[in-house]
Amino acid sequence: MKKWDFTLGVDVSKLTLDIHCWELNIHIQVANGSAGYKQFLKWCKEVKINLSSCFIAMEYTGGYEYKFIQFCEAKNLSYCRVPGLSIKNSLGIVRGKNDKADARRIAQYASEKHEHMKAAGPINTAIVQLRQYLSFRKRLVRESAGYKASLTERKAMYKLDKNDIIAQVSAKKIADNGKLITKIEREIRSLIQSDQKLLMNFKIISSIKGIGEINAWMTLAFTENFSCFKSPRSYAVYVGVVPFEHTSGTSIKGRKKVSQLANKELKQELNQAAKSAMTWNKDIKAYADRRLKEKPYKVVLNNVKFKLILRMF
Repeated sequence: MKKWDFTLGVDVSKLTLDIHCWELNIHIQVANGSAGYKQFLKWCKEVKINLSSCFIAMEYTGGYEYKFIQFCEAKNLSYCRVPGLSIKNSLGIVRGKNDKADARRIAQYASEKHEHMKAAGPINTAIVQLRQYLSFRKRLVRESAGYKASLTERKAMYKLDKNDIIAQVSAKKIADNGKLITKIEREIRSLIQSDQKLLMNFKIISSIKGIGEINAWMTLAFTENFSCFKSPRSYAVYVGVVPFEHTSGTSIKGRKKVSQLANKELKQELNQAAKSAMTWNKDIKAYADRRLKEKPYKVVLNNVKFKLILRMF
């Protein structure tokens, strides 16, 4: 494992970057943009931080960090992104919160955990675009579901005529969103077709009975085309499929259960895939029928989800 001379923690927001150097115990705030990055480079020269032997750690923010990541890659700087919950849980009891303190805590985390951290590889722009498409698609689907529920309730509560403006607007919104969802899905298919590695893995995992297009797209996006999880089990933990013990001495004898610290969106999609596989996949159907004689339905469904993850990996 490479030993870094300097560890920088970066708290990223939409407009600014708060940067803390753990070894020198110094801080700077710069704009999250080209002018700020130039100021950051000038500051490093002034305080004698050698960027070639520097490791930069930042939180996942869902998008605000991408400009800074592109800068790091252009300058060949070593960096990684860390889940905020990992940082929070590693520091014990903390009091107060501001951007400067958060940058220091990220730097502290990276300094203490550097032996288990490695620099991220080049960011895949196709994966970034895929996640943006899926996020926008989810927003449209949820909005349509809200309008459909509202329209159903209105029809049940009132006697509607053809001139009811609320019903008309709701129906138009549902129709318009349907067209937009179709357009977004067309763009996703085109994006995957344009990337040979994505296309190959998409064909492989979507050939598994139970894994449809949406599940395949989301798996590719959140595993970054199977590059950011070391094993299927680690991905299963992330999705919330693997049960953990809950025992202590002789007084606590809890049953095994999955953690609530999971990607619920992926878990829900995998839930639908497992139900489909239990119906249409002969091997999995035979397994489920056999296990249902011994175990509750939810346990068997969870086991099927894990089997699907194993097959995808």
